[in-house]
Amino acid sequence: MLAVQNLNTGYGRIQALHDVSVAVEAGEIVTIIGANGAGKTTLLMSICGKPRAWQGSITFAGQDITGMPTHLISRAGLAQSPEGRRIFSKMTVLENLQTGAIANPDAATFNSDLETVFTLFPRLKERIQQRAGTMSGGEQQMLAIARALMARPKLLLLDEPSLGLAPLVVKQIFTALKTLNEQQGLTMLLVEQNAHHALKLAHRGYVLVNGHVTMQDSGAALLSNPEIKAAYLGQH
Repeated sequence: MLAVQNLNTGYGRIQALHDVSVAVEAGEIVTIIGANGAGKTTLLMSICGKPRAWQGSITFAGQDITGMPTHLISRAGLAQSPEGRRIFSKMTVLENLQTGAIANPDAATFNSDLETVFTLFPRLKERIQQRAGTMSGGEQQMLAIARALMARPKLLLLDEPSLGLAPLVVKQIFTALKTLNEQQGLTMLLVEQNAHHALKLAHRGYVLVNGHVTMQDSGAALLSNPEIKAAYLGQH
């Protein structure tokens, strides 16, 4: 479904990614793990069109999207839940979800899609008329994911969904992601500093170090790899 091949990009004269190649098959959850500054967010942003690729190619659902504007990439079936949530804080929960649905070409599915996200995240239904900025961090993260789902994406990009959240909320969010994948077959590319949660959830994973892919394997194999345990799981 997604093929990133020999991607080089960065900001100004600073190169952030060096010949990065990543593939995601339909129905998979693939995770990118790495330390802060490894280039994980830059990779997701590049897939969405900003920053633009300097060299290399990005193919999504058989279409070359390397130089495509971000709004057209979104309409092609790719949605992102960004780092730091970036919800519309002055808008209500419902209004945030309505903005997510703009990218869905079939308006007739709005109500059923709404019920789907409320089943995943019942707290959002309780808060439907509440201003998003007044909710807790965990509720805002649920809203960011739900807003992306309202676009009915073929591929969901998730950037640090556990960032700054309590362990119980992190567990709820990862359970919801697993349900989406298992029950709806939703394909996901997940960037996450919590390597333990990410690798437990993912079918496959890539390790990004200073803008280079240094390792790739199944989630289970990476989880049990001594190097990964020492570097990312705090186990020696």
